[in-house]
Amino acid sequence: MRNDTKGIIFVGDGMGGRPMPQLDGMTTVEAQETPALDRVAREGACGLMDPIARGMGAGSDTAHMAILGYDPWEHYKGRGPFEAKGVGLDVRVGDVAFRCNFATVDGRRVVDRRADRIKHGTDALAEAISEQIEEIEGVQIVFAASVEHRAALVLRGEGLWHEITDVDPHDEGKDYLDSHPEEGAQDLEGAEKAAGIVNEFVRQVRPILEDHEVNVERRREGKKPANIVLPRGAGTAVDLTPFEQRYGMRGAMIVEVDLVRGLGDYLDMDVIRVEGATGGHDTDEMAIAEAVLDALDEHDFVLANIKCPDLSGHDGLAREKMAAIAKVDRAVGHIMDHIACTPTTLMLTADHCTPCSVRNHSGDAVPVAFCGFGVRPDDVESYGERSCAKGIMGRMVGMEVMDIMRNMMDRGEKFGA
Repeated sequence: MRNDTKGIIFVGDGMGGRPMPQLDGMTTVEAQETPALDRVAREGACGLMDPIARGMGAGSDTAHMAILGYDPWEHYKGRGPFEAKGVGLDVRVGDVAFRCNFATVDGRRVVDRRADRIKHGTDALAEAISEQIEEIEGVQIVFAASVEHRAALVLRGEGLWHEITDVDPHDEGKDYLDSHPEEGAQDLEGAEKAAGIVNEFVRQVRPILEDHEVNVERRREGKKPANIVLPRGAGTAVDLTPFEQRYGMRGAMIVEVDLVRGLGDYLDMDVIRVEGATGGHDTDEMAIAEAVLDALDEHDFVLANIKCPDLSGHDGLAREKMAAIAKVDRAVGHIMDHIACTPTTLMLTADHCTPCSVRNHSGDAVPVAFCGFGVRPDDVESYGERSCAKGIMGRMVGMEVMDIMRNMMDRGEKFGA
């Protein structure tokens, strides 16, 4: 077994798709010219991957957990803790955490779930909330703003449980909701306590934000005020074995969204933020590629993610998604052209499928390709859903990826004598 090999998993977020009539029956990956992705497939070994299980749509959080070898069926207790970690909050085992939106309400009616996609002033709003709401009924309140309208909330105290409903109604024009225990909650008493704390938090936040100078100024400028916080996605923080302890490799993560960054923080990976990596269609894919190359100098393993293909899938915009896939192609091409002589194995994949026809994550398998050190090439000539299905790797699930990667990197462990 070696300890000098390197590994890269490069993820085009939501890059998988379904055939579309307007693309002559091709998927967006198949329709877009991708010389670098095709090179990975041509020089390597291909297959299909079900992130969680056949026919099961995956979230970015559960998909990345599985790809890194942490069984989401066992460890996933909601996305809130990952969001909170990604924002930079201190999340401890047993905390109940939420992702939140700053939003605009009129009475109880939600006018705008994103408060005109507020870009400035949320740090001041969060600071006011933190100063005035330190605890509720003996439960510590930890709150912080993220980017734009996003924020995170952590409840820290005894006897809390995460199986509660969202305050966010997820639609505009509807009233925001009171949180309640979910039907069948494992710990009904803990869920009732957590729901009560959340409802009281939302109630106390309203007057703090309503007349805050940030919102006074926004109204003066004709903008909608960020006059409420809407929590959703509750989760209980769990204990995960650090990546390096589990695999004996120093790992880095270069991703664009707090949700996946939070998973990296959870696993004690080095989470590297890249200037120009916006998570949107204007992201600097070449800066991400350079950051991957730089990270390999000090790390054994790097996971990188470009978010924008997923955005276009959710919006149902095929041509935009093709342009986003082209960004992934340019980044992968730069890495392939400039990778050092150190023995390196690269895996190219999507974390899940976001077809433009569905506008959401689907349970379709995604194309994967491995190339570089330790890879036995097959006869596949291009990267895509149909071509990769013919590859030597067959059909795998996300939980198999790290074993496959470590075997190719000659870092695997033998089972038995």
